[in-house]
Amino acid sequence: MIDACEQAPAWIRGIAPYVPGKPAQELAREMGMDEAGIVKLASNENPLGPSPKALVAMRAALEDITRYPDGNGFDLKQALMARYGVGMGQIVLGNGSNDVLELVARTFLAPGVSAVYSKHAFAVYPLSVQSVGATHIETPAKNFGHDLAAMAGAIREDTRIVFIANPNNPTGTFLSGADLLGFLRAVPRRVIVVLDEAYTEYLAQEDRYDSIPWLAEFPNLVITRTFSKAYGLAGLRVGFALAHPDVADLMNRVRQPFNVNSIAQAGAVACLGDDEYLARSRDINAQGMQRMVEGVTALGLDHIPSRGNFFCVKVGAAPQVYADLLRQGVIVRPVGAYAMPEWLRVSIGLSAENERFLSALAAVVPASARHR
Repeated sequence: MIDACEQAPAWIRGIAPYVPGKPAQELAREMGMDEAGIVKLASNENPLGPSPKALVAMRAALEDITRYPDGNGFDLKQALMARYGVGMGQIVLGNGSNDVLELVARTFLAPGVSAVYSKHAFAVYPLSVQSVGATHIETPAKNFGHDLAAMAGAIREDTRIVFIANPNNPTGTFLSGADLLGFLRAVPRRVIVVLDEAYTEYLAQEDRYDSIPWLAEFPNLVITRTFSKAYGLAGLRVGFALAHPDVADLMNRVRQPFNVNSIAQAGAVACLGDDEYLARSRDINAQGMQRMVEGVTALGLDHIPSRGNFFCVKVGAAPQVYADLLRQGVIVRPVGAYAMPEWLRVSIGLSAENERFLSALAAVVPASARHR
């Protein structure tokens, strides 16, 4: 390493970079495949593509891309205010919800303080914590999900943030609204609780809860959401946080002024007005999840019940199965980095994509992984 790099803080040099899902273009180049024939079920993307209303709005926004975007995101904030009943000063916009999570860390963490998150939780939490030199506190998981009692017990005097994903990525596990509310009431008000609800739009009716009114009771609550999943705008990178105005104000002080581009803002506003698209996304996902679970169960494989648009399946020698699936033109996500070396995470696709995955999996999964 060159001398200049040695001057970077040790916590920066110790970061293991986030590894995204393999793009279809990359696999096509590596193996000489036709990209059109590749099925990508690796990154929890919406297989429907974007809302037609969003496409119209984004095309119109292209006419003005010579101008900088609205740094305050007025139109998008107005749409979010109408949807969620919050004030303008409670909203923080981000370049995807990952950006918002990093803003929380940059605002409230520093060397000498700590943050709590669960084992098997979203990799961006430890990355955000380490990037500012704060201390990690990883709590044991409970059935591959958050153990709220363990997380509450892990809070120290120097703890500033607790991260919770619901549903959790990559495992898809779920915490009820009642359990979350009980946790919030047990956490000291000096500790920020980040409730990452990136997949909340996929929840079935019987699982849904409304966290937005909790903001009035818990000024230390930050709710993060994204347009990358159920709203189908992953390529545009637009997310947001809802928080107490004092918390949002601090986060907006460290936010880059043009972190959400004009096209993304226009598409997000249009998405919020397309409930038909959102309902179709949810229905397609529910049908696909049912078929995927039936398929892997028929193969004698274990899976983790999921409330997201993805699920984890236990295949034994996961790196080998992953590589074998790639050779069949099917991209999924190994989750060894999440301390789950025998598991693959699989996004729910369209019907034909799901069937392609199940067929490929049947051809490559070792007999030792099956419990029939």
